Amino acid sequence: MPLSAFALILLAGIIHASWNIAAKKANGDARFSFQTSVFNMVIWAPLGIVLGWNVVPNWGRAEWSFVVLSGVLHVFYFIVLLRGYRKSDLTVVYPLARGSGPLLSSLVAVLFLGEKISLVGVAGILGVVAGVFLIAGGPRLWQKAHDPAQRARVHKGMRYGVLTGAFIAAYTVADSYAVKFLAMSPILLDYMGNLVRIVLLLPAALQDRATTVRMWRDQWKYALLVAAISPVSYVLVLYAVQQAPISHVAPAREVSMLFAALIGGHLLREGDRLLRLMGAMFIAAGVVALALG
Repeated sequence: MPLSAFALILLAGIIHASWNIAAKKANGDARFSFQTSVFNMVIWAPLGIVLGWNVVPNWGRAEWSFVVLSGVLHVFYFIVLLRGYRKSDLTVVYPLARGSGPLLSSLVAVLFLGEKISLVGVAGILGVVAGVFLIAGGPRLWQKAHDPAQRARVHKGMRYGVLTGAFIAAYTVADSYAVKFLAMSPILLDYMGNLVRIVLLLPAALQDRATTVRMWRDQWKYALLVAAISPVSYVLVLYAVQQAPISHVAPAREVSMLFAALIGGHLLREGDRLLRLMGAMFIAAGVVALALG
């Protein structure tokens, strides 16, 4: 993996962990996702217009198909992620989502997109996955607490985490194909896909307008932060994909767990500090192996 791609992934990891903490604290649902998408559209409109003015009119069926597909997959991803955050802890949902996603996307890239991966790269993937597992609670995931309610909460987090990871794998492969093989601009793909998300989420926002207005007043600061920085983290990853194989970039994104363990664990006070530290070390070793492989 080129050093430039590695640097992009490191920066994206810091940003990604930060906006997920904000989304967790917002405790929102599809209406929060809609608010975030609207803010995203407004904040990034100047850049979208400048980059897309002479490009978007020339898009054909293939490009628009991937824009729609990206929008749909990201909607499901964000809604499932937010629901997981409402039902369980970030330190359960986030690690499992980030761990299962790259594993699936790397597998698809190797099996169906013809990418190659060395034994060192495979070891890196295993290190990342093992680290994510430890951060999520290790063996205690199945017996995290004697309290049945807390155990049920952890198990819900596991289910939502893995389901979120499946959507991460899906949009990672789809978007990576669009920027790598159709030469689409990562920024335009994300911005136009966000417009699709607004259309899809509009019915949820209009269903109960009074509640939507109340939630917007309560959550606007979190939504603004997510809208401002989340596209940056993902676009950085898409630019990294243009320089390195998907099977290397996708697992290396899990460096965000280092920052989630250090920042999120402290701010949210969800415990398991030792396991998170061990997991972060495994992830760091895995990322180095991926960079070398």
